[in-house]
Amino acid sequence: FDLDGKMRLVDLPGYGWAKASKSTVKKFQDLGRDYLRGRVTLKRVYLLIDSRHGLKSVDKEALDALDLAAVSYQIVLTKADKLKKGEAEKVQAETLKAIAKRPAAFPAVIVTSAEKGDGMPELRAEVMRTTGVEL
Repeated sequence: FDLDGKMRLVDLPGYGWAKASKSTVKKFQDLGRDYLRGRVTLKRVYLLIDSRHGLKSVDKEALDALDLAAVSYQIVLTKADKLKKGEAEKVQAETLKAIAKRPAAFPAVIVTSAEKGDGMPELRAEVMRTTGVEL
C-alpha cells in the first residue's frame, strides 16, 4: 500500500496458517525472505501474532530468520478481545520475556483488537515514530 507517497506498507503472506500446498508455502517463504534481505528502506517488520496462541514454534523460526538477517521487528499481538480479562497481559509478558535477548527485536509488544479498536492508536503512533512519517 502506497500511503500518499510518504511510505509503503507491505503485507506479506502469513506463514503459520497458509492453506496451500507445501511447495506453495515454500514459495511464499522464499519470496518473503528475498524481500526482507538487504532492503535498506525497510524500517521495521511488524509481526502479527494471534494472542490466543502466543508465540508458536513457527513464529520463533520467523524471529530466528529476522534476527539472522538483522531486520528490526516488533511483535503485535492481535485478537486480544477474544481473551478473558487479564490473559492479554499474561501473553504480552510471556512474549516480552521470549524476545528479551533477541538482537533484532524491538523491546515492546503492542496488544491490539481490530474489532474493538484497542491498541490501534498505539500501533499507528509506533509506525509513525519508526518511519518518521506523519499520516
